[in-house]
Amino acid sequence: MFTLIKNADLFTPKSLGKKDILFTQHKILKIDDHIDVTDLQKMFTVKVIEANNNYVVPGFIDPHIHLLGGGGEGGFHKRTPEVQLSDLIKSGLTTVVGLLGTDGTTRHVSSLLAKARGLEKEGVTTFIYTGNYDVPTPTITGNVKDDIILIDKIIGTAEIAIADSRSGQPSTHELAKIIGDSRVGGLISGKVGVTHFHTGPGKAYLSQLHEVLDEYELPASKLYATHINRSKELMNDAISLGKKGSFVDITCDYDEAFGWVKYYKENNGALSQLTLSTDGNGSLPKFDDDGNLLGLDVAPTDTILETVKRVVQHNILSLEEVLCLVTTNTSRALELEHKGNIAKDYDADILIIDKDTFKLTEVFMKGRQMMSRGAVIVKGTFE
Repeated sequence: MFTLIKNADLFTPKSLGKKDILFTQHKILKIDDHIDVTDLQKMFTVKVIEANNNYVVPGFIDPHIHLLGGGGEGGFHKRTPEVQLSDLIKSGLTTVVGLLGTDGTTRHVSSLLAKARGLEKEGVTTFIYTGNYDVPTPTITGNVKDDIILIDKIIGTAEIAIADSRSGQPSTHELAKIIGDSRVGGLISGKVGVTHFHTGPGKAYLSQLHEVLDEYELPASKLYATHINRSKELMNDAISLGKKGSFVDITCDYDEAFGWVKYYKENNGALSQLTLSTDGNGSLPKFDDDGNLLGLDVAPTDTILETVKRVVQHNILSLEEVLCLVTTNTSRALELEHKGNIAKDYDADILIIDKDTFKLTEVFMKGRQMMSRGAVIVKGTFE
C-alpha cells in the first residue's frame, strides 16, 4: 500500500512550502510539487490524504521517556505506570528512547528492553539506555560497554544522576569511566555511545561535566545533560556546556518550558545543541528544603507538542527552528539514521498538524497510519 499526502505545507524540518509526499510501508519515496499516481493506482492501492490548511512535519523524537514508568520515592504504591502505545501516538512521538530513573532495584534494564521491543512490534521506533541514577549503574551483561556492543537497542547509558540527593554521589573519575566505556561501546558497535545525565537541583549544577571535559580526553558530544530548566543558574551552566559541544535537553511541560527555550536563545545558547524531551511517565516528586517528599505527579507524554506550539505562538522561534529541537538535533545527538527528517529514503515518520488549532490530525509511524482525523486507530495489545 502507498500513501500520498497532497498540498502539504511541508517542514522537513526546513520549510519547503507546498509539496506532495509519496511513501509506502516504512520509507519515503518521493517529494515534489505535484506527484501523479494515476499509473501507480492501476497496480496498487494508493491512499490519498488532502493536507490543505495543515502543517506536515517529521515525527517527534523523544530522547528521554520512562517506558516502564518511574518513581517510587513515596513508596511502592507511588510507582508510576508504564507507557502505552496510544499515549505515544496522541503525543506525536514516533521514536522514543527509554530509560530507568531512581529505581534500579525493582525495575531492570532487561525489563526495559522487553518493553521497548514490545512497543516496536506495535509500531513505534524504540531505543533504550542501559543504567540508571546509580554509580556503579545496573546493566544486563555486567558493564555498560558490553551492553552497548551486544544488545541491539541499547545506544548509550542513562540517566546517571548528578547534583541530586538521590544520586549515587559519583566522583568525577567515576563519571569519566562511564562516559569512556559508553563511547568505546559505541565505537565498536556503530552506535552513538552517549552518556545521558539527570541533573538535579543541587548547587553543583553541571560542574562535574565541565571537569570531565577539562581533565579527561573525552569528546564533548558524548555528554548529554537533561532537566537543565530547573533554574537560571543551571540553564546558564548548560549554555556553557552546549558551547563546548555537548548536547543539552529541556524537559517539557505545559507551563514553563517554552519560556526556558526563550531564555536559552536570548542568552546566546547554541540552538544546534539543544533538544526537548517529555520525561514521560516519570515521577515528578516535590521535596521541601530538608528533603522530605511533599507530593508526586506523573509526567505526561504530550508536552513536546505543547511546547512546540507555545514557542511558535509566542514568536520565540519559527516553526522551522523549533522543529529542529525535536527532530534533527535529537537525531544528531543520538546518531539515529533515517530519523528526524522528511526526505527520500528516510523512515516515513510523519505528523499532520492543523494550522489553526495546532492539534494532531494524522500520525504515521514508519509509513503505517496510527491516527486518522484526530482519532487513534491503532491500539496497544492490551489497550
